[in-house]
Amino acid sequence: YAVSAAFIIPGVREIKKRSEDNLYYKPFLAMVGVGVFTISCMHIPVPVTGSCSHPCGTPLAAIIVGPFATAVISAICLFFQAVFLGHGGITTIGANDFSMGIAGGISGYLCWKILRHFKSPIWLAAAVAGFVGDIVTYLISAFELALSLHGHVPFVKEWMIFFMGYAPTQLPLAVAEAIFTAAVLQVMIK
Repeated sequence: YAVSAAFIIPGVREIKKRSEDNLYYKPFLAMVGVGVFTISCMHIPVPVTGSCSHPCGTPLAAIIVGPFATAVISAICLFFQAVFLGHGGITTIGANDFSMGIAGGISGYLCWKILRHFKSPIWLAAAVAGFVGDIVTYLISAFELALSLHGHVPFVKEWMIFFMGYAPTQLPLAVAEAIFTAAVLQVMIK
């Protein structure tokens, strides 16, 4: 919670400032939040980790509304998923937001910015952002699981065991998220 709050607090400030400058920002932010909620509700159980794989939508959100605002959106989505859908829980929102909303959103956003800086086509920059953001989300989730359950196995090995548990379901989802992110941004720009 504390680490996530370090990103959520600036996100709330960013939302407040951007809302004052642009009256359309809050409704737009709400629609992006609905998108993240819907996308991240598609859960596929992962037996090895005791968790679920799912697309995130946060790389796309970070490109559209900003990475700090995405941390806020993600926390709200995770809260509603925990309370109304029974996925996750109140005690895991901080860790889940850090992996999905912060690490996934920021890594996707950075890929987007770097590739666009070098004049990469929009579809390619968006696809890479979606793929990387999704994979980073699950690298961080595996890291968090290994950290919380660290036993007698060397930490890095345990981290990779958890990540390999996610890989069979998450790699195809990351490809799908890459295609989805590219398609949505292309449509929005046109």
